[in-house]
Amino acid sequence: METTIDKTIGAVVIGRNEGDRLIACIESLKSHLQYVVYVDSGSEDASLQEAEKRDVDCVSLDMSQPFTAARARNEGARYLLEKYSEIEFIQFVDGDCVIQPSWIETAHAFLVENPSYALTCGRRRERFPESTVYNQLCDIEWDTPIGDAKACGGDVLIRVSSFKQVDGYNGALIAGEEPEMCFRLRVKGWKVYRLDSEMTLHDAAMTHIGQWWNRAKRAGYAYAQGCYLHGKSREKYNVKPTRSIIVWAALLPMLIIVSSIYNPMFLALFICYPVQIVRLSIKNMSQDLSLKNSIYYAMSNVCGKFPQCVGALRFLKNQIQNRQSSLIEYK
Repeated sequence: METTIDKTIGAVVIGRNEGDRLIACIESLKSHLQYVVYVDSGSEDASLQEAEKRDVDCVSLDMSQPFTAARARNEGARYLLEKYSEIEFIQFVDGDCVIQPSWIETAHAFLVENPSYALTCGRRRERFPESTVYNQLCDIEWDTPIGDAKACGGDVLIRVSSFKQVDGYNGALIAGEEPEMCFRLRVKGWKVYRLDSEMTLHDAAMTHIGQWWNRAKRAGYAYAQGCYLHGKSREKYNVKPTRSIIVWAALLPMLIIVSSIYNPMFLALFICYPVQIVRLSIKNMSQDLSLKNSIYYAMSNVCGKFPQCVGALRFLKNQIQNRQSSLIEYK
């Protein structure tokens, strides 16, 4: 099969019960790459069989151990590098994403020309942002600034030498494993870059508020865990977002409620939440968001502190009990 990219690039796809989305993902990669590994995490549908039909290497993750996306990516990378020793770059992609036609060639050229960069990512877009407000919120979230960055997401082209230097992803993390690895890479002197280029189409498939709640809860867990691991670093990794969660979703509400016991007028202080939504909405509009999307995104940021706090408390509880958390899934 003729490819547009040389054999120094391989891809690792992770997924579980992705169905047609996985098929689209694999086909978008196979049109550009010869080496593709699919890591299946206990799918109950025909994902594994469909991947095998498309002539990609398949790995079934050992589900007797706690599942994390980080562990799945590490297993895929290990398999890929052991079987194809000539690989110098790995394209990681989630099974619910489709690679854009020009992405791998663009990202590969950037890393070849810029040896100080460990990895690069681009613009991930939601496939159906108009279908639900929750999908729209994801699409806004994916639109991070162009240029030097501190972190990437799950879709990324990474240099194998840098990946090996930090021993890949932290397999114990149930979320936030991408920015945590980027932090360790930056400590080693590597840089991260977001290209002004279309990278992937993602299908969040979020249709109800419970999914939004669980996704935010997972983010809170990741913030707290990252703060616990690296909060004492010079960068004070994840300290600011974790502190914001505690202040807005725990300390401030408790302070207002306790104060209102002595004087009910203190309940009026809850107006700080709608005021914060208005302030963030104005800020979002200055970043070229429509009025409607600015308000939605501001509401999500402010109200999302509460499920994030639940996630952070779950991490604290697990630390006290010395327990490994189970995965927090939203779909």
